[in-house]
Amino acid sequence: MTTKANASVATGASQTSERGPWEDRALAQLRAWDPVWADLCERMALNPWKHEVLPRKTVELIGLAVNAACTNLNPEGTRRHIHAALDAGANRDEILMVLKMASLLAIHSCSLGAPILLEEATAAGVGPAEHRQPATPIVDRLRAGGQWNEAWTPFYNLDPAWTEQFMAAGIPVYAGGVLSPKLAELLSIAFDVSYTHMYAPGTRRHIKAALKLGATVEEIMEVLKLCVIQGVQACNLGVPILAEELARTQ
Repeated sequence: MTTKANASVATGASQTSERGPWEDRALAQLRAWDPVWADLCERMALNPWKHEVLPRKTVELIGLAVNAACTNLNPEGTRRHIHAALDAGANRDEILMVLKMASLLAIHSCSLGAPILLEEATAAGVGPAEHRQPATPIVDRLRAGGQWNEAWTPFYNLDPAWTEQFMAAGIPVYAGGVLSPKLAELLSIAFDVSYTHMYAPGTRRHIKAALKLGATVEEIMEVLKLCVIQGVQACNLGVPILAEELARTQ
């Protein structure tokens, strides 16, 4: 075992954490084909792990968020960052909460689509069917507490009962106490700004909230960097496939 490996074992650092977003097989093959670019890209991708602006556990939970997000669904990356998050001290409930957030991200289908539906329905001279207004105590409480996002109003107007159900599922993410409010906002930034999503209204709202909760500009920049670094999944996916297909043709 090398000195570096011995040090990693002694400090409890996992090999998974040391390689950040990389899959070993893909990185090894990339080094064999193009060692100069592989070194440059590896250095860039490992920067948040070396820079230590964010705690290692936070880095791994953000890595998990962008891999498990319903807009990404990368199984290898999800497993790698769950493994590393556990090694960094995350517990089951914290990781499960990130997965819940990754699921609820899909609400932006309604944030985008419901206003368009209402506009086009009006242009077509049609409207939603009349319905009896259901009780929506959670929505009412959010409105009264100044926590209502007007981006939710169009789909609330279309289906208040379902919106109440969605809000009931979403409240524990920010009010359940499993994640700190600041960490929840940093994760929300990662979900919204990720290159597989790029939801500008949510990105702005969560950056604003994170700053109010004491997040620094540097910490938020680390989140943005972690989302950019996710791009190496293209090599994690494609390099081994290329190697296999080249071997097939030889």
